[in-house]
Amino acid sequence: MTHSLVCAETVSRVSSVLNRNTRQFGKKHLFDQNEETCWNSDQGPCQWVILEFPQRIRVSQLQIQFQGGFSSRRGCLEGSQGSEAFNKIVDFYPDDNNSLQTFSVPAAEVDRLKVTFEDATDFFGRVVIYHLRVLGEKV
Repeated sequence: MTHSLVCAETVSRVSSVLNRNTRQFGKKHLFDQNEETCWNSDQGPCQWVILEFPQRIRVSQLQIQFQGGFSSRRGCLEGSQGSEAFNKIVDFYPDDNNSLQTFSVPAAEVDRLKVTFEDATDFFGRVVIYHLRVLGEKV
């Protein structure tokens, strides 16, 4: 059965936070299910989110809700088991809008994921995400 795999024990890291203001724009807002909060990256050519799960998971979908004008034209999902290097799972191509977008993921069993946002639609390379969900099942 597919369900959200991010839980309280999931450790997350992000590439940057706008003006280092983690209270207003920090990574915790990716998963809080609040429509009025978001993670806002600082500027830069490539932004990313790393998730370390408390156990092995099988990913089936990735859901992302960007703020239009601050999205990514191309993304890459990578995964690994333990301390192994990340390996590419799939590339995805988001639309530049405010909708919750769902991307299918080929079967991958991992305990770490890295979502990289490349080619930002914002001139300065900032990315704004209201929701990030990893769907699948625990292994």
